[in-house]
Amino acid sequence: MLARRLRRKGHEVSVAVDGAEGVAAARAELPEVVLMDLSLPVMDGWEATRLLKGDQATAGIKVIALTAHAMAGDRQRALDAGADDYDTKPVDLKRLLGKLEAVLTAKGVEA
Repeated sequence: MLARRLRRKGHEVSVAVDGAEGVAAARAELPEVVLMDLSLPVMDGWEATRLLKGDQATAGIKVIALTAHAMAGDRQRALDAGADDYDTKPVDLKRLLGKLEAVLTAKGVEA
């Protein structure tokens, strides 16, 4: 549903079903931004983010961590893993679009 909503707003969207697939796709496609679900199967979003940020080829990709489990400390933990921003589910599209615009603007890309 989120991918469909983002496409309607003019964003190009690729979807991965687990963390390992997401890392492989990010390495192949080099997107401007990854919306990283932290509760992914195979490899969780925490580890996937650490791998992307630890690889020189993908370190510049902006990562916005998304989670339904907004526990105290999760935001800082996501930032410590390398995420550039953090948002909670259910996704508030207006808020998420603002975060996308902010990370893309910081990267010098027009949202």
